[in-house]
Amino acid sequence: MTITTTASPATDLGYLLYKHPDRVANFSQSFGTATVFYPRADAETCTAALLLEVDPIRLVKSRGRQSPDFSLGQYVNDRPYAASSLFAVALGKVFATARSGRCDTRPELAKTAIPLELFLPAVPCRGGVEVAHRLFAPLGWEVDARPVPLHDSFPEWGDSRYVSLRLTGTVRLADALNHLYVLLPVLDDAKHYWIDIGEVDKLVRSGGGWLAAHPARNLITRRYLGNRRGLHRVAHARLAELDESGTELDPPVEEESAPEPSDDTPDAPAPTVPLATRRHEAVLAALRDSGAARVIDLGCGSGKLLELLAADPRFTTIAGTDASTHALRLAERRLRLDRAGDRMAARINLFQGALTYHDDRFSGYDAAVLMEVIEHVDPPRLAALTSVVFGSASPATVVVTTPNVEYNRVYEMPDGALRHPDHRFEWDRAQFAHWAEETAARYGYRVDVSGVGEEDAVAGHPTQMGVFRRG
Repeated sequence: MTITTTASPATDLGYLLYKHPDRVANFSQSFGTATVFYPRADAETCTAALLLEVDPIRLVKSRGRQSPDFSLGQYVNDRPYAASSLFAVALGKVFATARSGRCDTRPELAKTAIPLELFLPAVPCRGGVEVAHRLFAPLGWEVDARPVPLHDSFPEWGDSRYVSLRLTGTVRLADALNHLYVLLPVLDDAKHYWIDIGEVDKLVRSGGGWLAAHPARNLITRRYLGNRRGLHRVAHARLAELDESGTELDPPVEEESAPEPSDDTPDAPAPTVPLATRRHEAVLAALRDSGAARVIDLGCGSGKLLELLAADPRFTTIAGTDASTHALRLAERRLRLDRAGDRMAARINLFQGALTYHDDRFSGYDAAVLMEVIEHVDPPRLAALTSVVFGSASPATVVVTTPNVEYNRVYEMPDGALRHPDHRFEWDRAQFAHWAEETAARYGYRVDVSGVGEEDAVAGHPTQMGVFRRG
């Protein structure tokens, strides 16, 4: 594969990839060797190449009987010659830092879309040119996919299952690499290793920012997870709860029972607005309606809500607190506090804190937000949290959101399954209403309970929201 840019200076591609243009770098894999080198590197144009040389003996030793091409496929396969899941794994490891979007030397460039051309001369593609366009064009790529003939001397034999793929567009490099990392195995519709629940984590990390809005998301999720329905459903639920990336999936389309589901299965209509976006909009609307100027986000995570609050001048004082120092570092990076002016720095305050312990720093705000927080607290400790927030801090307005467990059936999750592994509980609508009314009565508030997201006639909304007003 080659990656070419004409961004000026083009040699900054080396900083983004963390690979020096003047050096050849080799990386050992369990199945061969990956090499990165630069056929061209000057101020106008820079091209980086990733070459994967597969060792057939190491490939056989590294695979098991659960591999999709075991037996004869160990000796006769296309893996040394085509960019399949082996290539995706090598790309993911060799360019791991670039895929994360981090570049300490050129941080602004890492966040910027730049002109790119990606070329892969041989890609196995089940479904041919049409599928390649279907997967990459919605992501902003100009797609030039050409079928590779079975034999140049015998055109009557027709085309092979391989395409020559050239992608051109103005895209952030990290996004471009993640597109390939996810979609190369999808094009091939096969992986060289056993697929388990860990693949859902990989899909969420690499595709969470763009997969939800993709019109072929069901095809992508199904193929990436080896057509395993259970993993497919888990992926839908996980993506629906990715607050910080703002992604959501509609309920998965149920395939007809068959050994290999058809790619012609129509995808569900694309969601008009992701659930996390609707949740943020609902919370912001409640805060604006309250007239609050001083707001604290309790359990701020990586700071998506703080970013939205900072963009609205009516919120003059903004604070974010979380028990995780890692989350606070992400929030600081999202808000760019290291480059903020004195006025912005004085307006925003981030600090570590535990919501189940009294802390004077929680006090003095007009409004507090607990967005997707209470379900992460052990039930015996929930009373301590409500005492700290509603009793000690006692802001005029408190906005609380939490999942509606009844809606999990719409995601086709098994009974008793929770949307996130760190959730300690998930309430149905009656349980949340009871807790909200009891808490309001105990601490001198009145509460309005509503729902956020697409409403199901039986299950209600995916998210529940309570707006508490003191007095």
